[in-house]
Amino acid sequence: MRGTHLVNGEGMDSRGRILIVEDENDLRTALAQFLHRQGFSVETAADGPTALSTLERFEPDLVLTDVAVPGMNAVELIRKIQALVADLPCLVVTTNGGMDGAVAAMRQGAEAVLSKPLSLDVLVFVIERALERRRLRAEVGKLRSQLSQRRRVNNLIGASPALQSVIDAVFQVAASPAPVLITGESGTGKDLVAAALHAHSPRAEAPFIKLHCPSLAESMLEGELFGEGGALTDEASRGKGLLQRADGGTILLDEIGALTPSTQEKLVRFLRSHELQRAGGHEAGTVDSRIIATSSRDLVELVREGAFREDLFHRLSLISIEMPPLRARPSDIWLLAGHFLARFAERYGKDILGFSDEALERLVGYTWPGNVRELEDVIERAVVGARQNAILARDLGSMIGAPVAHEPGAPRIPGSTMADIERYAILTTLNHTGGSTSRAAAILGIAPRTIQYRLHDYQLHAIAAAPEGKTREQSPGYTVLEKAAVVRGR
Repeated sequence: MRGTHLVNGEGMDSRGRILIVEDENDLRTALAQFLHRQGFSVETAADGPTALSTLERFEPDLVLTDVAVPGMNAVELIRKIQALVADLPCLVVTTNGGMDGAVAAMRQGAEAVLSKPLSLDVLVFVIERALERRRLRAEVGKLRSQLSQRRRVNNLIGASPALQSVIDAVFQVAASPAPVLITGESGTGKDLVAAALHAHSPRAEAPFIKLHCPSLAESMLEGELFGEGGALTDEASRGKGLLQRADGGTILLDEIGALTPSTQEKLVRFLRSHELQRAGGHEAGTVDSRIIATSSRDLVELVREGAFREDLFHRLSLISIEMPPLRARPSDIWLLAGHFLARFAERYGKDILGFSDEALERLVGYTWPGNVRELEDVIERAVVGARQNAILARDLGSMIGAPVAHEPGAPRIPGSTMADIERYAILTTLNHTGGSTSRAAAILGIAPRTIQYRLHDYQLHAIAAAPEGKTREQSPGYTVLEKAAVVRGR
């Protein structure tokens, strides 16, 4: 018998189509029957030429072949299979004496090598893994194809429905002069959406100016925005604020929740009339600059708390775009990773062609709390540290794909107040940044002065905050920063 065709019952779904190439009749039949019972559609061939002739008719999802079959060896068979069907996974079965041929088959592109006698459990696992990898590679190719056919926005990489909704919104509202509020978690790419809105608007040739609101002290922020003074004002623009310098163009107010109440009030007046009032009350005429604001904080909650003006919120949110977190668009991870890989490989002069299957699986399996920014950082580190022409799982670092451990001393949830959680987040982040309030504020998405106010409160109440029966120094949240504060006598 040169070939056997076993399919599932009528109307039943197959788990995949497998072509078995094996010259031992009993083993070939036993494998075919076993895999058929596991839910696969199976076709068999006793030699290489029969396998190749069966390939086009049967269109298998995977080939399981002996290392040496009549008519040709596994290396030659795999080479011819790849010429006919690209990316068709091939598994090679061998005995101890056939390892040289198995190694050669792996170099030719075999997915895996299995040793006789076969473990049926291992066989099914390896088949399922190979089929899943092929499906994932096919999905990546499909997404890339879809991406090339859709409207594209520079640096907004992805083909997921969630990102395409954002891109559609960009094209829909870019031409409007109305303010836009872009929300989303830190690291999702809100600034890229703002840049895209400007680039696809009639203002594209005019200035696009960014102001990261938490980065400036309260005393400097108003003057920098409205004019007359500020750290960012050069000699040529003396007296002009960023709003005036962006006349005819766009100004991005990044993390607008950090604006002070007085600056919020002046911004409301500007949005109503576009008349600019510089610091000190001097009028500077009418300015045509479009406002785009971003926030990783919940502005509705800030309005409830009285920390953000309700009228300013309503004016800014006439048009709202929410940037989804990376965990909500997992199908974009491969595309983003490939984009960053190409960029950093060129930057560092490395010949890196792609990712190993295990590396891709770990990238997709990670939750990315730092979103696209974290992915970018991980890929850059991986490229710098890579020693082969592909990024391996070990190049990604131990945390990517690994479960996140609960840190001792962290607030119990449930069981902790919001104040406890906020205190822990601030002090732990400050400890991580070596005491840099600006870096900690950027990570937490709050203003540096908020951290300064909180630290003042914590130091005043350090003893009261210690757990019962312990000094503050013995409590889990006692950090290097607090020790430093004690040394300074604060």
